[in-house]
Amino acid sequence: MSAKDIVKRFYNSDLANDESIISQFFHKECELHWNSSRGFTVLRYDDIVSFFEGTRQAYESLRFVFSHLLEDGPFVTSRHTLFANTIENPDEEVALAHFISIWEVKDNQLFKCHEISQLADESTMHSNSFKEIKI
Repeated sequence: MSAKDIVKRFYNSDLANDESIISQFFHKECELHWNSSRGFTVLRYDDIVSFFEGTRQAYESLRFVFSHLLEDGPFVTSRHTLFANTIENPDEEVALAHFISIWEVKDNQLFKCHEISQLADESTMHSNSFKEIKI
């Protein structure tokens, strides 16, 4: 399976409900370097497990819409928007954030990631910049 296929399978999984996703997809020595509106954070395997435990408590579903998904050997770059349905309002899907992520795949698992996110707002959602493309 290619690195791009692994990244696609991860994003298409049921992150909001399936506890086994992290052990299936993340390397035990993984690191996620994340620049977000809260600042810079490094998440390792146990941190990622905790992060997604919180995600499962807050969201009923998550959906990723890609504008770019590019592969170069073990590296996959994705540019995508994250949409979610909260537990409190499961009938309304909202755009949460835009991401650019550079994944390194090792041993068929997500090993390292450098990620930047920005909160989604009306101006970005109405631009063609984040329009979904076929990947």
